[in-house]
Amino acid sequence: MKRLNFSSGTTWESVVGYSRAVRTGPHVYVAGTTATDASGVITAPGDPYRQTVQTIQNIERALEQADSTRNDVVRIRIFTTNIENWKEIARAHEEFFGDIRPATTMVEISRLISPEMLVEIEAEAYVEDSNR
Repeated sequence: MKRLNFSSGTTWESVVGYSRAVRTGPHVYVAGTTATDASGVITAPGDPYRQTVQTIQNIERALEQADSTRNDVVRIRIFTTNIENWKEIARAHEEFFGDIRPATTMVEISRLISPEMLVEIEAEAYVEDSNR
């Protein structure tokens, strides 16, 4: 089965040695993604809702690179540094995935790689028509 790696171009990928997304056949795996803009700057410090929106938009770009869409997402893992923010994070998640309803987990963790990051999200997609 052919393996395709996709990069977002951020410096973290080369430092850590990972790909933003990997596609093998109909499966697409999007690595932990955070609220960074195109230049790698963390957006919306202190705002879990806006960080979640930016993070999901970044995931959508990775899915597009892998010839997939959010409609193909079957699994989401949300990591937050403060579970008290769950309603704001959930509101953003529902706006993007409310009709799709992937299996989703949200957990609190002690911290992310940068203190300004409040949310990190992983996604898995299954592309039914693997000829796309």
